[in-house]
Amino acid sequence: MTAGWTEDRVGALKKLWLEGQSASQIAKQLGGGVTRNAVIGKVHRLGLSGRAAPSQPARATFRPSRPRPAQPTQAPSAPRRIEAVQPRAVVTAQSVPAPMPDLPGTATVMTLGAHMCKWPIGDPSSDEFSFCGRRSSEGVYCVEHARVAYQPQVKRGATDLARSLRRYI
Repeated sequence: MTAGWTEDRVGALKKLWLEGQSASQIAKQLGGGVTRNAVIGKVHRLGLSGRAAPSQPARATFRPSRPRPAQPTQAPSAPRRIEAVQPRAVVTAQSVPAPMPDLPGTATVMTLGAHMCKWPIGDPSSDEFSFCGRRSSEGVYCVEHARVAYQPQVKRGATDLARSLRRYI
């Protein structure tokens, strides 16, 4: 059964819609087989203005259980000079960076943020396990840990390739 949209019903629809009632509430008040979808369709066809969206509940803010360590403040420095970029040296097998000592990190799983170094420090099963926590610059690691994590491939010479293939021949 379809609802007949008489001038009285359309007038009531406009009045209730402008009062801010929902389509379900309007359908109940109009009665006579008018459904929520029929109200929505008629509102759309009449071009009645949309109403403001209901307010969203405030998002819960994460508060870490322990206070963050104070960030060192730097005095304003002189403007940086832009210098010419030097070409990078060719990386050889001998130029692998020395591993950094694993100092206790400042971040835990609960306090680790999006722009913090995620280099794990210690045994994950121990209470002392933490993450580096410094500002990440290259991907998910700080500059020092990125040097260790992202090492360029070492190009092999023809003799190295032949030597490695001999194992399979």
